[in-house]
Amino acid sequence: MAQRPISLSEQLADAALRRFGAPVKVPDALSGADELLRMLTHSSHRKWAPEPVSQELLDLLFACALSAPSKSDLQQADIIHVADPLRVKAIADLIPDMPWINDAPVFLMFCGNNRRIRQIGQWRGKPFANDHLDHFMNAAVDAGIVLSQFIRAAEAVGLVTVPISAVRNHPEQTSDLLGLPEAVFPVAGLCVGYPLEAGRMTPRLPLAVTTHLNQYDESNLREHIDAYDVRRHALFPLRRQRHANIYPDADFNGWSEDKARHYSVPERADFGAFIRSKKFSLK
Repeated sequence: MAQRPISLSEQLADAALRRFGAPVKVPDALSGADELLRMLTHSSHRKWAPEPVSQELLDLLFACALSAPSKSDLQQADIIHVADPLRVKAIADLIPDMPWINDAPVFLMFCGNNRRIRQIGQWRGKPFANDHLDHFMNAAVDAGIVLSQFIRAAEAVGLVTVPISAVRNHPEQTSDLLGLPEAVFPVAGLCVGYPLEAGRMTPRLPLAVTTHLNQYDESNLREHIDAYDVRRHALFPLRRQRHANIYPDADFNGWSEDKARHYSVPERADFGAFIRSKKFSLK
């Protein structure tokens, strides 16, 4: 007897369960269910098929990404297509534990850009009266939203991606390689290509931890984190213990142990100084 086809609603429910470890009720006959399923099953990729990505397709994806919401219509995000192999290699050489940067068919840099609005003010004879932390945050968030929308558009046409926040480990060198002027800064790189193999769907913290009703609530947070550690470890155990030269081996190397170790060692401590060198006051 032939099996009944699995509906999109059932696929969504299954994907949500695998992602978050708890059932999520999915309405029947949901409009846009195929797009929601693509978002729920998102995975990062680090191995690429040899098929190139055409410039025409990239231009269309750029247009889709830059159609994202923008704070006050200021449009403070830019995308740099790093097509020069020598520049890509130079960036990859700064991050030797990520060889997939140099292997990817396409490497992009998403930047926050507060420069244009300052220039426009000068051209129109108006002062720039918002030299404080929020204008930096506006540009950074705009760039992050554009990055997210590019990923969504790329996956819709069969491409896969992996973001590279590690470009901020070397912000000055990255900025120099790409000729970024004052008030323009790198937010994240992005590797893009067609997949060589299926990706894996990383489990996320339960929705009970990361969604709230009316006000912030961290009831039973530690219990939720402990349960998440166990669930994630059963699916994708970590291969090594981070900063083994500093800490003794933990009996259980779960996600929370790894992240506690991760943020116990200074990282990008000079990024604020770099941003100030780009003429952001951050006051």
